[in-house]
Amino acid sequence: MSVEIVSVKPEWEGILNVDKPPGLTSRDVVNRVGRLLPKRVKAGHAGTLDPLATGVLVVCIGPATRLIEYVQRMGKTYRSTFRLGARSDTHDVDGTVVATVDPQVPTLAEIEEALASQIGEILQQPPEYSALKVAGRRAYDLARAGEVVELAPRPVHVGRIQILGYDWPRLEVEIDCGSGTYIRSIARDVGEALGCGALMETLVRTRIGVFAQEEAVAPDDLDRDSFADALRPALDAVPDLPRIALDEGQTADVLLGRRVVAEAPAGSQVALVAPDGRLLALGEAGPEGLWIQPRKVLG
Repeated sequence: MSVEIVSVKPEWEGILNVDKPPGLTSRDVVNRVGRLLPKRVKAGHAGTLDPLATGVLVVCIGPATRLIEYVQRMGKTYRSTFRLGARSDTHDVDGTVVATVDPQVPTLAEIEEALASQIGEILQQPPEYSALKVAGRRAYDLARAGEVVELAPRPVHVGRIQILGYDWPRLEVEIDCGSGTYIRSIARDVGEALGCGALMETLVRTRIGVFAQEEAVAPDDLDRDSFADALRPALDAVPDLPRIALDEGQTADVLLGRRVVAEAPAGSQVALVAPDGRLLALGEAGPEGLWIQPRKVLG
């Protein structure tokens, strides 16, 4: 297996927990962050939020962009308002909304039953207006061009759906779910189960793993003076990995991609931490569990 090595100054390495406002795309937020960085330092987000959505958008900086996949795997919590008695082509209020004629107003018990069908390991049909690719093209581009978009149902995990309030036609919920879950699709499917239709009216991502909205920084509050204080360590992207503290000699070896003597369960992934406390690399334990081979070296 190859070893990825990246090296930039530590002050341009880490993770931003950004509180995305409505109206901006996730790419807009990354571009704003990028304007505060030196030209050669990369930035990338770890999970798209639609323009109408707000809340936690994790932006990885510099070598920490190599850790985006780890943040994407973290569990997520959303709060959303569903509007019952209506449907739209995008399954949210940004699409063409069509009200249901003479809808049957569901009881709270009926809503609880419909929501229960969305909990657990489920097969979910992604929205046609999504960033998923079909034959190399974004599904939303095909849908906007009037083409038929066929997206296969995908397995997703929904751990919890809690009703926060119900006052017809609005249903407020809080949802814990895994990567790849579309809250719009949950709204659509609950509406169809109830027979009245539903769409997503608001969406707030309140948490991704260890990144909570109450600790997030607004994009307008970020500048070059406040940037360093807002950065969280790259280690926060891999909070569940075992950590192995390196000495100076081991640090030098890891920077060269050489394996180091250390104990860990055979084949397990570990975080290799430099003497100054920074995440230096991710490594993989050897078959006997007596040495670690660096796999992603952040530098």
